[in-house]
Amino acid sequence: MMPLDVLKTADCGACDRHAAAIGVPGTVLMEAAGQAVARAIAARWAPRQTLILCGPGNNGGDGFVCGRILRQAGWPVRIALLGHPEQLRGDAARAFALWDGAVEALTADSAGDARLIIDALFGAGLTRPLDGVAAALVTRLAGSGLPVVAVDLPSGIQGDRPDCDGVSLRADLTVSFHCRKPAHCLEPSASRCGEVVIADIGIPDSWRDSVTPVARVNEPALWREALRMPDAGTHKHQRGRLVVFSGGASSTGAARMSALAGLRSGAGLVTLASPASALLVNASALTAVMLKRWDADAGTGELLSGLRATAAVIGPAAGVGEATRRAVLEALAQPAPMVLDADALTSFEADPQTLLTQLRPQDVITPHAGEFERIFPGLLGRSANHIEAAAEAARLAGCVVLLKGADTVIAAQGQVTVVNRHACPALATAGSGDVLAGIIGGLLAQSLPAFQAACAGAWLHGDAGRRLGAGLIAEDLAGMMPQVLQAQAAELARERALARLLQAGPSPGR
Repeated sequence: MMPLDVLKTADCGACDRHAAAIGVPGTVLMEAAGQAVARAIAARWAPRQTLILCGPGNNGGDGFVCGRILRQAGWPVRIALLGHPEQLRGDAARAFALWDGAVEALTADSAGDARLIIDALFGAGLTRPLDGVAAALVTRLAGSGLPVVAVDLPSGIQGDRPDCDGVSLRADLTVSFHCRKPAHCLEPSASRCGEVVIADIGIPDSWRDSVTPVARVNEPALWREALRMPDAGTHKHQRGRLVVFSGGASSTGAARMSALAGLRSGAGLVTLASPASALLVNASALTAVMLKRWDADAGTGELLSGLRATAAVIGPAAGVGEATRRAVLEALAQPAPMVLDADALTSFEADPQTLLTQLRPQDVITPHAGEFERIFPGLLGRSANHIEAAAEAARLAGCVVLLKGADTVIAAQGQVTVVNRHACPALATAGSGDVLAGIIGGLLAQSLPAFQAACAGAWLHGDAGRRLGAGLIAEDLAGMMPQVLQAQAAELARERALARLLQAGPSPGR
């Protein structure tokens, strides 16, 4: 499994220095890096005319190692160097010395007859836009249709940023080392990386003593043990009671999708709290989800208490205004954890501080970028990326913040921020976020801790989308949850069985 940690570019450098300090020379790391790139290429392409673009630093050194290994394996390799060989220093100079072929000066016309481009120009350490001959060549390659393999990151992309200034290459494959960097995970840079392979180059595990990941990639290993899988003795009242609040008569579908998603996610009882104007509309469309009359102007707290709710969702098509504000604040006065989405957040645009002072660690807010800006004005612009923005928002709000997008980020105080890449473009459809809110609400209702419920909900929602694929609509997602959850239950059972076998040790011989 690919490593889950995400490190800032400077922290990746600190890991390299840590390895050197405890006896792993930079030349060993560079050799391992170049070998990893060569292996990844050989696993995907047959030998062909290959051009390696080498920069003046260690990224270029990785390129020289890769070129040497591919050439030894019979690949026709050319190397074009940005700068002069005598300008190379340290490990890169040693890698150059082991290359026994010609070195061309890099020009805008360097591609020539190449059928594969290996980009080892700059990597994550770049801190400025490409210029000069490098920019000219990258611009020309961008329209060439040639496959590109990036070493560390496509040139033009900076390691800690989700975007780039000026031109950059778009890679088919990116091979990086030790851990991902933010640009591997955040859009639009992540899409320019193509397939991402993270190679172990031998940095000792003790790097964790001095470096803290800025984020982790969302994977079931982070939360699968917390899932509540029913057994033969489980009854519905042990599986939690979720309440979802509906909008008015013409705005009921979003909340119904949330409620159904909560039920499909395992909540034992789900009730849709409905204004009087929407009772008949909702009643005609509900079966397993129960219905309760609710007045948004008063009685929200009493309703949650009377239903003994263990979680609630409010916001999907709830309506923007004072009534929704009051309902949210009444709900937050009850012990049940809350999922606040959409209109529940926008209703506080004029006074976000009132909401922020009432949120609790057990609550989850799920804004998209526009809603995030309404509650945390200016924070996205002041932050280097969504990882930093979500983490700061979680500090300000004191709750779990799930910032939705192609690179959904989940943050909470005291937790390493998580980036969810397990999704698909087809999820960009009306109502998808309402379903996500319901899934998280269903998991909260079953007593999952809020941060794990948000991380699990994002991944499970994405998995449902991946299984459905192109053409899905939001109403399809809840129906896919049984397959998604059954797959996780099976994997959890396998993990536990393996753990028991390992704990028991080898069987005694006869």
